[in-house]
Amino acid sequence: MKAGVRALGIAESYRGDHDRTRSTLAGAVVRADRVCDGLAYGTCRVGGTDGTDAVIGLVADLDRPDIRYVLLGAIAPAWYNVLSLSRIREAVDRPVIAVTFEASDGLEAGLRDAFSGPELEDRLRTYRALPERRELSVDGETVYVRHVGLEPAEADDVVRAFTPEGGRPEPLRIARLAARAADSYVRTVE
Repeated sequence: MKAGVRALGIAESYRGDHDRTRSTLAGAVVRADRVCDGLAYGTCRVGGTDGTDAVIGLVADLDRPDIRYVLLGAIAPAWYNVLSLSRIREAVDRPVIAVTFEASDGLEAGLRDAFSGPELEDRLRTYRALPERRELSVDGETVYVRHVGLEPAEADDVVRAFTPEGGRPEPLRIARLAARAADSYVRTVE
């Protein structure tokens, strides 16, 4: 992959030690040569259903046509605020890749424990519409990938190209750091 190809990594941070109802989202624009050349922030409701719109808004606020891929560090940030990868893909007109880092039996049991009625049904509908999750080996680590807007082999190539070491793609690593820093700051000023 050429050094100047850019990906936007989006990660979330929320620490529940305050009575906050919003979670911090951070986006990091990172080139394939590992240079970060942009950051953006947003929020979504903890336990809400606005995560997809928040991600779309963050990409729009950046207004960066040079971003080729959007990488998400979660599919259900902010306590089950389930993201619709296909809606994000359609709105931002770029391939979307969700990369997660732990084996899981899925979210249905957790969703059923946390919600009921229409709140549960809306989340289940969004969750069940997600593409299948696949294992991918990156630098000896296993990550789990879902993607829309590109073929599996290309998604694998993107994840590997943006992962200099370990199993976390650099756009997601930087976005996670930025989200945690912003979240810590928000907690000190509240």
